[in-house]
Amino acid sequence: MKAKRSYVRPIVAALRKFEISVAEVGALDLHGRAEIGVAVVAAEPAHVGEVLDSCERLVAGRPEIELLSVRRRLHGDED
Repeated sequence: MKAKRSYVRPIVAALRKFEISVAEVGALDLHGRAEIGVAVVAAEPAHVGEVLDSCERLVAGRPEIELLSVRRRLHGDED
């Protein structure tokens, strides 16, 4: 698990430059897998999409990992 953390911590730190909330949220006990959650709050949905796209590009561009899937869920005023 220590080796896993050596991959996850730098990714989480790099994502924080986008001024978002980010944390490892799942697959904590699985070796070789990590689930990272990102939360963004903005007045415009388009801005949220831009920030999430940037986050995804950053993670996908890391040569030491393989991005397996991305899920997005947007909440509005009615939620």
